[in-house]
Amino acid sequence: QVRLVESGGGLVQTGGSLRLSCVASGRIFSGNVMGWYRQAPGMQRELVGTITSGGSTTLGDSAKGRFTISRDNAKNTVYLQMNSLKPEDTGVYYCYYVYFSAFWGQGTQVTVSS
Repeated sequence: QVRLVESGGGLVQTGGSLRLSCVASGRIFSGNVMGWYRQAPGMQRELVGTITSGGSTTLGDSAKGRFTISRDNAKNTVYLQMNSLKPEDTGVYYCYYVYFSAFWGQGTQVTVSS
């Protein structure tokens, strides 16, 4: 089992920044992929970005140019730096970890006011 704990969400004004963190604990294997999804009210969960243990990243279209995903393997932590935030970025942001099986965090709320 893998436990994921997110932090860093909150309320921010349009144009502001937030940095989310997610710490993984439990049976962590090298070669995993970690990342972030988000879910806005009434919407399906969508990809924000992923990062492999080797540092290769993928960003969803809505995140490109504004968000950066990074990780610290020694700390089993993945980060999401979000800049130039927009009201449409509002939602619950979920961390995930996958190595054959997928695990999800409880989510952290991000609210961007206009």
